[in-house]
Amino acid sequence: MRAVYARREPPLPVTVRDRLGELFPDAEFAAAFGVRGRPGWSPGRLALVTVLQMAENLTDRQAAEAVRDKISWKYALGLGLDDEGFDASVLSEFRTRVVEHGLEQRVLDLLLAALVEQGLVTAGGRQRTDSTHVISAVRDLNRLELAGESVRACLEALSAVAPDWLGAVIDVAGWSRRYGARIDTWRLPATPAKRTELVAAYGADALLLLRAVSDPQAPAWLRELPAVEVLRVVLVQNYL
Repeated sequence: MRAVYARREPPLPVTVRDRLGELFPDAEFAAAFGVRGRPGWSPGRLALVTVLQMAENLTDRQAAEAVRDKISWKYALGLGLDDEGFDASVLSEFRTRVVEHGLEQRVLDLLLAALVEQGLVTAGGRQRTDSTHVISAVRDLNRLELAGESVRACLEALSAVAPDWLGAVIDVAGWSRRYGARIDTWRLPATPAKRTELVAAYGADALLLLRAVSDPQAPAWLRELPAVEVLRVVLVQNYL
């Protein structure tokens, strides 16, 4: 792998693997994941994926794609090139089980301490490098992606069934620039301030759309579209 990056600095996943090797045996997670039934994806590897996705500012879907598509991630995780990885939902389940069994401090903090000691992750104060920060940061990114994708999906549904009505209530060109591409195809803001700004923008757009759909002058059947109902639920659960 070093030969691949002979003329440039290798990416973080490659450096982590070369300096730290295989970090955790799955036995460390036996309390949370057990040993019975059909074996799932290695929890030791999922711990490393969780830290790497925080370091590279990726949502669960983006991290799962990196495992499937990036040689550097496969190398760090000790996977074959033909390994298909896992569904993005596995990461959420992993975080939930780790927290429920109180393993986040014992396991993820040990991993982060090793990364900081090697200079692979900037310390910047304990609050920025402990397991609570990692899990919180990843969850925030996924909520941000959910909000943006819900607005985008609602826009697509409305533009397909009522393009003239939609053009009368929003600036279609401006909204297309914000929501033309899937949210998980671009890198979300790295700083909390920028993420907060984007969350507020998604919330304002969601509220505007729902108010427009609920207006007495709007076709009543628009309110029954599945994408509209999903957006309503996302807004209530994440903003109210």
